[in-house]
Amino acid sequence: MSNNINIHFLGAAGTVTGSKYLVDTGDRKILIDCGLFQGLKELRLKNWEYPPVEVSEIDMVLLTHGHLDHTGYLPRLVKQGFKGVIYGTNPTLDIAEIILNDSGKIQEQEAERANKEGYSKHNPAKPLYDLNDVEKTIPHFKGIPQAQWIPLFDGIRARFQYNGHILGATYIQLDVHGKRFVFSGDIGRTNDLLLYPPLKPKKADVLFIESTYGGRFHPDEAEALPKIEKLVNDTINRGGSLFIPSFSVERAQLMMLIFWKLLKEKKIPKVQMIMDSPMGASVLELFHRTRDWHRLDESECDEMCSNFTIVSSYRETMELRSDNTPKIVIAGSGMLTGGRMLNYLETQAQNPTNTLLFIGYQAEGTRGRKLLEGDKVLKVYGKWVPFDMEVAEIEGLSAHADHKELIEWIGKIKNAPERIFIVHGEKDSAEALQKDIKKTYDWDAEIPQLYSIENV
Repeated sequence: MSNNINIHFLGAAGTVTGSKYLVDTGDRKILIDCGLFQGLKELRLKNWEYPPVEVSEIDMVLLTHGHLDHTGYLPRLVKQGFKGVIYGTNPTLDIAEIILNDSGKIQEQEAERANKEGYSKHNPAKPLYDLNDVEKTIPHFKGIPQAQWIPLFDGIRARFQYNGHILGATYIQLDVHGKRFVFSGDIGRTNDLLLYPPLKPKKADVLFIESTYGGRFHPDEAEALPKIEKLVNDTINRGGSLFIPSFSVERAQLMMLIFWKLLKEKKIPKVQMIMDSPMGASVLELFHRTRDWHRLDESECDEMCSNFTIVSSYRETMELRSDNTPKIVIAGSGMLTGGRMLNYLETQAQNPTNTLLFIGYQAEGTRGRKLLEGDKVLKVYGKWVPFDMEVAEIEGLSAHADHKELIEWIGKIKNAPERIFIVHGEKDSAEALQKDIKKTYDWDAEIPQLYSIENV
């Protein structure tokens, strides 16, 4: 066994976003995930800094799944000199391509708007990366099957195992000269309406486990449905609209499924239902092509979609955002860090009959977190908008495992891991998980700091 392996915690250490873990074996450098920092300004600024490792020396990237906080830094990495292969399951790479194109386009548009309206401190404002940078990144992608060992280098192999959470999501087993590293990625729910339960690792010498919902417990998804039904009816009956900021991958489709079922059962009134996300529309196409990754059959998928107005053009968004007829709108982004929902809120935030419903995790420093904490103004495209909408949060619809599910996920590991690193969580969540791992398994776990290096 090699004792000269260094792990560089380049992201999602002491925070939720920016997942990047560099495994340096001495002669090979393998990056697990390559995400963008989101939320707090001090974190977002790190996206502009050169990472504290030599990018051109990284041999390859392995992706657990396609979300922006796990893939969104890839175009910057390529721009900085990365020349290797980027491995992931086929749905992960499809989603990453959709998300990166969307991200590149949004950043181009925001830089353009900032320059036009003069609200950036930078002159001129520039995007972190553009669509041209994304185009140069995609040729590095190489799809691999799940559940099969893939030889990477002499004495090094990897396996990608089904993990729920979103289409294509996996945890990664990396064997380096006989030592088993397990990177949890984002772990899905045991009882998800759309996805199958995550598989669980049976061996881990070094374990990296996410802690997004450490110390927090989700109610059952089924318990969330009556709450959503009541919210829809209360909002529509008072003449308002329900707005749901949603992650375009999987959560948007889950909300479509829920609203469709409630409508079919005549539990909510028939109003216009809108899914406004070019990215979400692309992911719907992906649902049709990835039958073995989720529970929906083709006819259900078709019927659900037929009840929604699927918006992709920006012009249509601008028309719809000024229409005050009661409706249900699902649009990105899930934490209000960007996306089409901001266009709606720019015109609708002052209407107290409207409801803004949060269904997923809101990272520290994001607009979503601030509104949940009671902010009464919202910064949209450089200007402050008064915020008078009703705010609601429904837990139980998160794509992330809760505390109990995280503890159970590691329960199949037969050996006591040499090292356990708790990542991808804020301080309280990571500490709650650390404490319960000790109590349940009598295993010591560590909470690494951002940019720290550990020899394993």
